[in-house]
Amino acid sequence: MNNKEIGIYVHIPFCKKKCHYCDFVSYSDKDSQIKGYIEAVKQEIKLQKIKSEITTIYIGGGTPSYIDSEYIKEIIDEIYQKKVSQNIEITIEVNPGTVTLEKLKDYKNCGINRLSIGLQVTQDDLLKQIGRIHDFKQFIETYEMARKVGFKNINVDLMLGLPNQRIKDLKESLEIIINLKPEHISIYSLIVEEGTLIASKIENGELSLPEEDLERNMYWYIKNTLELNGYIHYEISNFAKKGYESKHNLNCWNQKEYIGVGVAAHSYRDITRYSNTENLVEYIKNVQSGNLERNRIIHEIQKEDDTKKEFMLLGLRKIDGVKISDFKNKFGDNPIYLFRNQLKKLCDENLLYVDENNIRLTNKGLDLANLVWEEFV
Repeated sequence: MNNKEIGIYVHIPFCKKKCHYCDFVSYSDKDSQIKGYIEAVKQEIKLQKIKSEITTIYIGGGTPSYIDSEYIKEIIDEIYQKKVSQNIEITIEVNPGTVTLEKLKDYKNCGINRLSIGLQVTQDDLLKQIGRIHDFKQFIETYEMARKVGFKNINVDLMLGLPNQRIKDLKESLEIIINLKPEHISIYSLIVEEGTLIASKIENGELSLPEEDLERNMYWYIKNTLELNGYIHYEISNFAKKGYESKHNLNCWNQKEYIGVGVAAHSYRDITRYSNTENLVEYIKNVQSGNLERNRIIHEIQKEDDTKKEFMLLGLRKIDGVKISDFKNKFGDNPIYLFRNQLKKLCDENLLYVDENNIRLTNKGLDLANLVWEEFV
């Protein structure tokens, strides 16, 4: 197993207000716990035995920019007590309405070199409808401040398939964002998760989702427009200017190891997938008593067959797909022979394209990716 490099994900579960579509473990009413939580996160990092070089750090949430930037600095300082790569990528998720110039300066000064800004759409009525706390003007202010402070690697999140979102709205959002020239753009379809506010609004008929055809047209409009504007479509939901692909995410799709720190954070180490407890109080208590194991929920200890299948599943999220030579180098097997039945079926259905170097999704496969991944579960 290649243990030379590892990523770290840090979960900051606090928010100003929970968005209507969010089902992540996050809280908008536990500010009194922030200080104790950050202490626990630092302690968890300290107790982690990490021999590999840390090449990426990703701070997500929740809304990491909601809490005091001093806390973020303390977390990064703690990680720097370990072996950290010289050209490390450090990303923090920020939301307009929670960011100040001071916070951005602090992020830059403590080594953060990539920002991911949650915009979603440029229309204020749609932002309100999905429960975002900011308006479009605040996004522009945040973006301009980030450039002023000197951030040269910015991602902007956009959403499609929202209730009442028209293709005209999407075109407008896209045009505005392309003109801002961010280095990276992530595109997400709205997934209605059970128990969220948006789910109950759809259930009681207050909101309705766009037709599937419209949602797909939106996706292809985005793909074509971004590619025409010099963005490389490198993963189903992600587009980047050359050289600005997210290292952290690519490592996950290439089945590299990462450690999740914080409540509900997921890890992949030594062919084991596990996560921390979702209970904030439990999490803090267990870390304080030095018992990280007690926080752990094991989801899977992979057998070799599972690891191979998962390598295919994750790799087929990338637009270039799975490199046959990478698979052979990692496992000593030829995936074309190993998965001949699945590949034949998927090629016959025109969902996959296979040549001597790569196995990748066709255009039809991009639309029906779930059917492809199911073959490798």
